Amino acid sequence: MSAHRKLARAVGLPAAVVGFSALAIAPALAHVTISPGAAAAGSTMIATVAVPHGCDGSATTKIIISIPKQLVEVTPSRNANWDVTKTMTKLATPEKADDGDEITEKVNTVVYTAKTPLPDGYRDAFELEFDVPKDVGTTMVFPTIQKCEEGETDWTQVAAPGAAEPENPAPTVKIVASPAAATAFLDGTAPTSAKSSSGGASKGLAWSGLIVGIVGLLVGAGALAKSSRKA
Repeated sequence: MSAHRKLARAVGLPAAVVGFSALAIAPALAHVTISPGAAAAGSTMIATVAVPHGCDGSATTKIIISIPKQLVEVTPSRNANWDVTKTMTKLATPEKADDGDEITEKVNTVVYTAKTPLPDGYRDAFELEFDVPKDVGTTMVFPTIQKCEEGETDWTQVAAPGAAEPENPAPTVKIVASPAAATAFLDGTAPTSAKSSSGGASKGLAWSGLIVGIVGLLVGAGALAKSSRKA
């Protein structure tokens, strides 16, 4: 066997392993997501819902975002490529607004309908502005349905505490005590108890992929050294 072929065989293993690692991390990047994934209690935030692909290759025609029960008012941004509407639902118990007015209904869903279907392989993003409740430690869930020319994907699954991330996770925003706590949460430096299951699972995949890649590189380097000695 030539030295060139020995080198190719030795290098091929870590390359394959690194490729596998990338595949392990990729699913987390393919979800419909909302960012930032954490917000300070009592603040006003603009959250961005991102749609990175279609439904098994089919173009996206509509995005239906369900608004968490904790939120009463939500202001969606307009998007030149989409028509946007809000649907409302009656509150079981009317609430008082800051100006004293009585609020009897809340935003139930925000619906974006494509003027021209969004092709698979292209992404778009939708902004929602709202006041973050003061319920520190709770998680707001934004179940989202992605309708396509053929089929749909329901991003509505919520993992149980400590469980692995589901196949089609619903976008979530964690309510934390302060902007600094939100930054720590997003950087991955917050205490484990403050992290969402989906965030922990994604970071776990990333670390697993990195470790497997390093092991592959070490194995490949050993094989290369052994081949060189034999040559």
